[in-house]
Amino acid sequence: MKREVFIGVICLVAGLAIGFFGANSLNRGHESLSATQASSNSESVPTQITAGAVDELLKKANEEPQNFAAQMQTGDMYAQIGRFEQAIDFYKRGVLLQPESLEANLVLANALFDAKRFEEAEGYYSKTVKLDEKNVNARIDLGATFVERNAPDHDRAIREFNSALEIDPKSEPAIYYLGIAYLRKGDAETARKKLAELETINAVSPLIGRLRQNIEAPAR
Repeated sequence: MKREVFIGVICLVAGLAIGFFGANSLNRGHESLSATQASSNSESVPTQITAGAVDELLKKANEEPQNFAAQMQTGDMYAQIGRFEQAIDFYKRGVLLQPESLEANLVLANALFDAKRFEEAEGYYSKTVKLDEKNVNARIDLGATFVERNAPDHDRAIREFNSALEIDPKSEPAIYYLGIAYLRKGDAETARKKLAELETINAVSPLIGRLRQNIEAPAR
């Protein structure tokens, strides 16, 4: 890829891809790009990425294949501009170097989710929740992979969302996603109950309108 084209893309204000639920990134928060930030030997990707910074990151990652921080930083750079397939390649290099890294497994799972590679994302979210059983957000996103895939498993998704609620009973994303999963399963009545739960927990939650819109949408 020519550097001019790549820099042009970086200069665009690009949002992360949002999946079926329309709120997957709500779970990310501080977790996004956390692999780089969590390493004491690394620096996070700068907000303004210059041509020199791009060259330096790519060169370092390719010339130092055993440099965990360099792989993760380069993955972060690609993820920031929505080039998830390239981000996945570098994150996978990082995971190979540190397979038990919570943050590396998590950002790789997120990139795979955004690339719509849901079955693969499942594996890395599963690894994340094994490393951190109390990670509510990762468990919610794990459940989301079962709804997003071409052959959904709504019952498995519901189990994961309920597990997340056992950890955090007031998790708005978990309740929202439960509503969506029940709705897609054909149980609109339970979906409405989840909407009522969401309204009780936080009457001004932005997820209320999203869930209500899905419930009230005309049947296809």
